Amino acid sequence: MQAFLGQIVTRNGIHLSGDIDYSGDSFASYPNGLAAVFGPDAIPQAGLIQIFLFVGFLELGVMKDVTGEAEFPGDFRNGALDFGWDTFDEDTKLTKRAVELNNGRAAMMGILGLMVHEKLNEIGMVADLPIIGALQ
Repeated sequence: MQAFLGQIVTRNGIHLSGDIDYSGDSFASYPNGLAAVFGPDAIPQAGLIQIFLFVGFLELGVMKDVTGEAEFPGDFRNGALDFGWDTFDEDTKLTKRAVELNNGRAAMMGILGLMVHEKLNEIGMVADLPIIGALQ
Protein backbone atom coordinates (compact mmCIF):
# COMPACT_ATOMS: atom_id res chain seq x y z
CA MET A 1 0.00 0.00 0.00
CA GLN A 2 2.86 2.35 0.76
CA ALA A 3 4.36 1.78 -2.69
CA PHE A 4 1.12 2.67 -4.46
CA LEU A 5 0.45 5.73 -2.30
CA GLY A 6 4.08 6.80 -2.63
CA GLN A 7 3.73 6.74 -6.41
CA ILE A 8 0.50 8.76 -6.33
CA VAL A 9 1.84 11.34 -3.87
CA THR A 10 5.24 11.93 -5.50
CA ARG A 11 3.81 12.05 -9.02
CA ASN A 12 1.46 14.73 -7.72
CA GLY A 13 4.54 16.84 -6.92
CA ILE A 14 4.58 16.32 -3.16
CA HIS A 15 8.07 15.49 -1.89
CA LEU A 16 9.78 15.55 1.47
CA SER A 17 11.41 18.86 2.23
CA GLY A 18 15.11 19.13 2.81
CA ASP A 19 18.09 17.29 1.41
CA ILE A 20 18.45 13.56 0.87
CA ASP A 21 22.24 13.65 1.27
CA TYR A 22 25.04 15.90 2.50
CA SER A 23 25.90 17.14 -0.99
CA GLY A 24 22.67 19.15 -1.13
CA ASP A 25 20.48 17.01 -3.41
CA SER A 26 16.84 17.48 -2.50
CA PHE A 27 14.22 14.74 -2.47
CA ALA A 28 12.49 16.45 -5.40
CA SER A 29 15.67 16.31 -7.52
CA TYR A 30 15.33 12.56 -8.05
CA PRO A 31 12.87 11.16 -10.61
CA ASN A 32 9.68 9.32 -9.74
CA GLY A 33 8.96 5.62 -10.11
CA LEU A 34 11.37 3.08 -11.55
CA ALA A 35 13.62 5.85 -12.86
CA ALA A 36 14.55 6.62 -9.25
CA VAL A 37 16.14 3.17 -9.03
CA PHE A 38 17.27 2.34 -12.57
CA GLY A 39 17.48 5.61 -14.49
CA PRO A 40 20.43 7.89 -15.24
CA ASP A 41 19.46 10.24 -12.37
CA ALA A 42 18.79 7.35 -9.98
CA ILE A 43 19.40 7.36 -6.26
CA PRO A 44 23.07 6.48 -5.64
CA GLN A 45 23.90 2.85 -4.92
CA ALA A 46 24.92 3.64 -1.33
CA GLY A 47 21.42 5.04 -0.71
CA LEU A 48 19.75 1.93 -2.11
CA ILE A 49 21.97 -0.26 0.07
CA GLN A 50 20.91 1.79 3.12
CA ILE A 51 17.25 1.27 2.24
CA PHE A 52 17.82 -2.46 1.75
CA LEU A 53 19.63 -2.78 5.09
CA PHE A 54 16.96 -0.79 6.93
CA VAL A 55 14.18 -2.99 5.54
CA GLY A 56 16.23 -6.07 6.45
CA PHE A 57 16.65 -4.77 9.99
CA LEU A 58 12.89 -4.23 10.28
CA GLU A 59 12.14 -7.71 8.95
CA LEU A 60 14.66 -9.51 11.16
CA GLY A 61 14.70 -7.38 14.29
CA VAL A 62 11.41 -5.55 14.70
CA MET A 63 8.57 -7.19 12.76
CA LYS A 64 8.40 -10.51 14.55
CA ASP A 65 6.42 -12.19 17.31
CA VAL A 66 8.65 -11.75 20.34
CA THR A 67 6.22 -12.85 23.05
CA GLY A 68 4.74 -15.88 21.31
CA GLU A 69 1.18 -14.49 21.66
CA ALA A 70 0.43 -14.19 17.93
CA GLU A 71 -3.01 -15.37 16.89
CA PHE A 72 -2.14 -15.66 13.20
CA PRO A 73 0.84 -15.17 10.86
CA GLY A 74 1.64 -11.48 10.65
CA ASP A 75 0.30 -10.65 14.13
CA PHE A 76 3.10 -8.49 15.53
CA ARG A 77 1.23 -6.87 18.42
CA ASN A 78 3.46 -8.58 20.99
CA GLY A 79 0.99 -7.82 23.75
CA ALA A 80 1.46 -4.05 23.37
CA LEU A 81 -0.96 -2.87 20.67
CA ASP A 82 -4.56 -3.93 20.87
CA PHE A 83 -6.90 -1.19 19.60
CA GLY A 84 -9.85 -3.37 20.65
CA TRP A 85 -8.90 -6.44 18.61
CA ASP A 86 -9.56 -8.77 21.55
CA THR A 87 -13.13 -7.46 21.90
CA PHE A 88 -14.19 -8.80 18.48
CA ASP A 89 -15.74 -12.22 18.03
CA GLU A 90 -14.03 -14.77 15.80
CA ASP A 91 -16.23 -14.07 12.75
CA THR A 92 -15.51 -10.34 12.93
CA LYS A 93 -11.77 -10.99 13.28
CA LEU A 94 -11.85 -13.28 10.25
CA THR A 95 -13.77 -10.68 8.23
CA LYS A 96 -11.37 -7.87 9.17
CA ARG A 97 -8.35 -10.00 8.28
CA ALA A 98 -9.94 -10.87 4.91
CA VAL A 99 -10.61 -7.20 4.19
CA GLU A 100 -7.00 -6.31 5.02
CA LEU A 101 -5.67 -9.08 2.76
CA ASN A 102 -7.88 -7.90 -0.10
CA ASN A 103 -6.75 -4.28 0.39
CA GLY A 104 -3.14 -5.47 0.20
CA ARG A 105 -3.86 -7.40 -2.98
CA ALA A 106 -5.56 -4.37 -4.53
CA ALA A 107 -2.54 -2.21 -3.67
CA MET A 108 -0.20 -4.77 -5.27
CA MET A 109 -2.28 -4.67 -8.45
CA GLY A 110 -2.25 -0.87 -8.33
CA ILE A 111 1.53 -0.58 -8.10
CA LEU A 112 1.96 -3.26 -10.76
CA GLY A 113 -0.34 -1.30 -13.07
CA LEU A 114 1.62 1.90 -12.48
CA MET A 115 4.91 0.13 -13.21
CA VAL A 116 3.50 -1.35 -16.44
CA HIS A 117 2.23 2.06 -17.57
CA GLU A 118 5.63 3.57 -16.82
CA LYS A 119 7.33 0.99 -19.04
CA LEU A 120 4.72 1.47 -21.79
CA ASN A 121 5.77 5.12 -22.03
CA GLU A 122 9.31 4.01 -22.89
CA ILE A 123 8.10 2.23 -26.02
CA GLY A 124 5.86 5.10 -27.12
CA MET A 125 2.48 3.91 -25.82
CA VAL A 126 1.42 6.79 -23.58
CA ALA A 127 -1.24 5.75 -21.10
CA ASP A 128 -3.27 8.70 -19.80
CA LEU A 129 -4.45 7.63 -16.35
CA PRO A 130 -7.63 9.25 -15.02
CA ILE A 131 -6.27 10.24 -11.58
CA ILE A 132 -2.62 11.16 -12.19
CA GLY A 133 -2.51 11.67 -15.96
CA ALA A 134 0.21 10.40 -18.25
CA LEU A 135 3.26 9.06 -16.46
CA GLN A 136 6.60 10.62 -17.34
